[in-house]
Amino acid sequence: MSVRTTRPALIEQGHWLTVRDCKRVLVVVHTVTFAQRLREVFELLEADRRVQLVFTVAPHAFGGGAEQFLQGLGITTVPWDEALRGEFDLALAASFRGVHELRAPVVRVSHGAGHIKPLTDVTLLAPGEPRVPGMLSRQHLLHDGRLFPAAVGYAHERDVAELARSCPEALEVAHVVGDPCVDRITVGRPRREHYRQALGLEPGERLVAVASTWGPGSTFERLDSLLPQLLSQLPGDRYRIALLVHPNVFAGHGTWQVRGWLADFQAGGVAVVLPEADWQAVLIAADWIIGDHGSLTAYGTLTDATLLLTADLRREVSASSPAALLAAVAPVVSPGYPLAEQLEYAARSRQPGQYDEVTASLSSVPGQFHRRIRSVVYRLLDLGEPARPPFVGPPPSPPPLSWWEASSVDRGAVR
Repeated sequence: MSVRTTRPALIEQGHWLTVRDCKRVLVVVHTVTFAQRLREVFELLEADRRVQLVFTVAPHAFGGGAEQFLQGLGITTVPWDEALRGEFDLALAASFRGVHELRAPVVRVSHGAGHIKPLTDVTLLAPGEPRVPGMLSRQHLLHDGRLFPAAVGYAHERDVAELARSCPEALEVAHVVGDPCVDRITVGRPRREHYRQALGLEPGERLVAVASTWGPGSTFERLDSLLPQLLSQLPGDRYRIALLVHPNVFAGHGTWQVRGWLADFQAGGVAVVLPEADWQAVLIAADWIIGDHGSLTAYGTLTDATLLLTADLRREVSASSPAALLAAVAPVVSPGYPLAEQLEYAARSRQPGQYDEVTASLSSVPGQFHRRIRSVVYRLLDLGEPARPPFVGPPPSPPPLSWWEASSVDRGAVR
């Protein structure tokens, strides 16, 4: 048999494939963060023999590590330019970049705790047009004045109410589906002691999780003062420290560079959680979470941890976002005052229900993300759903903190 093509079989189709006549779903991954969120959707389809999943990595400023993340799941990708020329029954994406060029209806899902950051590029706005977060903006939902997503999944009814003001044309494709991180953390919360044991925490040890988003105003900018204080003031036999840094920091600056910046802290005993790791078990296991306006800090309100903010960042976030609500009720770290005392004071001062408004803002349909988004996807594929509820398991068990405390060179010995 002569081979007359070098295009991927999933693009070429025809006699190259063993299982044929499947509905073809393209999963468009832009970054590691987006891949982690899309995984909650595409894994709902993976066992259905009526569906063929095809993966591609689209160009993005923070795209570093996305290909490797998918490879770690055993996923082979097709080139972006081939994906653009292929035809698909549906595409899944968590970003707007380039997806309007696809030959497929597009389902977009959000990728964080609410819609935190307003648009930064004001040159795209019409005179007098307010700055709203991306998934609520006309700039991210319309192309050449036309609506291009076939469906957009939002976490909360509040998002749809805001959409009615910012981009009413998109209401016809808006669906309230909830938030998968809310659902998994809720399922995993009863396993807190299991996660603490998996992390290697001894009885009586306390875990401080430090969370940072990316960009100006993030905790990462304050690590040079925050981490030395934690290391010097918290007794090493009673406290452990885990650092969770947004994957965009690694993708933006380069993994080698970020590891170099953090090497001294890691050598001092800080567990640097890898950007591709599942972070939810660490939050559930924590006694305190010190964070900024990023999603991880907001998700921390679902756990037993006491929260402290690294700064008052209400000017950096959308006024109706969970991050803004959290800034109104969580204490802020005071420079120059002993951090150990601040942690204990925040824990003693915490009131029952202090974070309730924040947690309620994360999802208006808790526990329903996987069922709702599966219904949206199968309806657009014109297929009947599987006759079983989607499985929503707890976050996987994490490796011990000692593995993350070791340098990349030493990890093999720690395992």
